[in-house]
Amino acid sequence: MLFRKSLNRELTYTSIGVFSILFAILLSTQTINMLGRAAQGLIASDAIFAMVGFWSIGFFPLLMILTIFVSVIVVLTRMWREQEMAVWMASGKSLTDWVAPVLRFALPLCVLVAVGTTMVGPWAAQRSKEYAETMKQREDMTALAPGVFKESGNGERVYFIESYSVLSGATRNVFLQITTRGQVSSIFAKEGQVSYDEDGNRVLMLKDGRRYIGEPGSANYEVMEFKRYTLKMVEAARLIHPPVNSDGKSTLELLHSDNPSDRAELAWRFSMPLGGLVLALLAVPLSYYNPRQGHAYNLVFALGAYLLYQNLLWSLRSAINSGKIASSLGILPAHLVMLALAVLLLRYYNRPARPMLQRLKNLLQRQST
Repeated sequence: MLFRKSLNRELTYTSIGVFSILFAILLSTQTINMLGRAAQGLIASDAIFAMVGFWSIGFFPLLMILTIFVSVIVVLTRMWREQEMAVWMASGKSLTDWVAPVLRFALPLCVLVAVGTTMVGPWAAQRSKEYAETMKQREDMTALAPGVFKESGNGERVYFIESYSVLSGATRNVFLQITTRGQVSSIFAKEGQVSYDEDGNRVLMLKDGRRYIGEPGSANYEVMEFKRYTLKMVEAARLIHPPVNSDGKSTLELLHSDNPSDRAELAWRFSMPLGGLVLALLAVPLSYYNPRQGHAYNLVFALGAYLLYQNLLWSLRSAINSGKIASSLGILPAHLVMLALAVLLLRYYNRPARPMLQRLKNLLQRQST
């Protein structure tokens, strides 16, 4: 009882710390990435924090799997390093006895991973695309900003107004440049009025102005004066339904789909919780620490095993996506290989130590033969 309580308590505290650190690192890097994309005009500036939130929800399963693996490695390595593991083994506990409490700790977290990959993740991926498109359209609709040159989303128009009343829609000293088919149309007006037509389209009605039409760098241009000039800014706002990719489809849809990309996505979703359990089991023998071998060898082996596991999963997922493997079950060999490796390592580190005379006898027998 003391054995299980001490292990569960330390695994819980360590997992909270590991998850917090990993989440903070990934959150900061993704926020910087989103700020860069917003500066390039790829996403609306008002959608940055919402996009980061959707991304965090979608990345939660992988983050939880890393938390399980790192927490078990850190806790058991500390026990080996501080000779606490030797005390437990001297009291009758073998390395195999650590498997059950470790899996008991990892199982609830893997259930959260399964919920995230099969239900929450697809919803977050699709809502993220819809929200990004909606905010991009909303940014085009609010292209008028007093004293600021504002470019439309498609880059064909540039607006500048000196003053703008949100309540009445009245504008003063309006400049508008429109680029279409290599020609540039520059419009200057003293006054303007923002309103909506019968179809709900946002229009800008200019008064007392001039329009210059021509090619840049050429002296051949036309000048037109007008009393009233109506310009459609954007069409009526509509509900955005971007194309649904495999990562945004529900798990039920993927189960009834014959598309290779859908089968690859389905295999990946079911592999995430299974991979968490396999990594938790693999972390038990990989945490073995021998002071004579250095302080970081076991961590290097653990990192190599994790990278090997991920590369196997990605390779089989790519094979399913390309149609080389016809079934979603084609990703199972990666799990079986790592599970077999975990079992072999457990048996290797759990083997009984042989007496010195027996080892010398075996050595002499090998030399004589």
